[in-house]
Amino acid sequence: MQKKMDETEHQGLAGMTPSGNGVLAGIPARALDLTLTRSAIRMQHSHSWSIDKVNAVHDLVICLEGQGDYILDEERVRLTPGMAMMIPAGTRFQGRNLDPQRAYTGLAQHFRLDLFGHHDLLGRMRYRQVVRLSRWPMIGPLVRHYRATAPAGSTTLMMHHAFMVILTEFIEDAFITWTSPRDTALDESEGLSVAVMMAATQIAADPLQPGLAERTVAAAPYNDDYFRREFRRRLGSTPVKYQEFKRMEVGMQFLEAGCSVTETAHRLGFADTYYFSRLFKRHIGTSPRGWQEQMRRRRDGQWPRGEEDGQVIYPLRPSQG
Repeated sequence: MQKKMDETEHQGLAGMTPSGNGVLAGIPARALDLTLTRSAIRMQHSHSWSIDKVNAVHDLVICLEGQGDYILDEERVRLTPGMAMMIPAGTRFQGRNLDPQRAYTGLAQHFRLDLFGHHDLLGRMRYRQVVRLSRWPMIGPLVRHYRATAPAGSTTLMMHHAFMVILTEFIEDAFITWTSPRDTALDESEGLSVAVMMAATQIAADPLQPGLAERTVAAAPYNDDYFRREFRRRLGSTPVKYQEFKRMEVGMQFLEAGCSVTETAHRLGFADTYYFSRLFKRHIGTSPRGWQEQMRRRRDGQWPRGEEDGQVIYPLRPSQG
């Protein structure tokens, strides 16, 4: 049974994409501020339902049953189960249920998502406003639970956490690209921090892409050397070293799934397995085979080196085990 589970994990990770870290991977959790501006709207619309309005905040709409027909930005949109639509703040939209036989059931949540307390995160990206959620078998039950348990007139801590999961799923499927810092006006006090976080996010989302770190530096609206220094001051490493570490994180996942050191090096784009092993040890604090041994110890209920207190800081210190 354990062998079968290991084989399944190995096969699943073998098909993992280089961008498996996610769109928001480079943004520290404390940099984001999610505000639900009202409780969830439990949509249950008959054939007579219609709406024509503009919201002052963003609105994420998800269809659970039936279908909803909308006009958004002068384009017609039809939502069916498993589809989600983002209505940006200040956007006029119209909606109707054109099916006389079935109610249109779903969820709508009004919210703000700010970066550093001042900058609208969605305003920093280009994204598809309507998507079919790719992991609907997983996220669908959460949406239904969220809709069923949301209080009628208030928001709760659990709602904020659950909605962030739902919203992240939408962003992962809808994301196209980050807008250039040159496209938006940033005040000097926080503009640099936003630029660094956007660069880190781009790197973390696709760390196997050759030369990505230097391209993000060149794209930033600052002197290259100055931006590298500020990136290091905020994140503790230069853009190139940050990409190296994120690359090793992907390697950790391959190794944990049972890939050999040679196979992992190949998947990460290294022709020289020895060079990969040296780089891995420099960033993680143990060799690739040492990491695999730690994972085996974890399965046996032992704490791998560096995890004794529940907080892991890389590279692992020699004294930690």
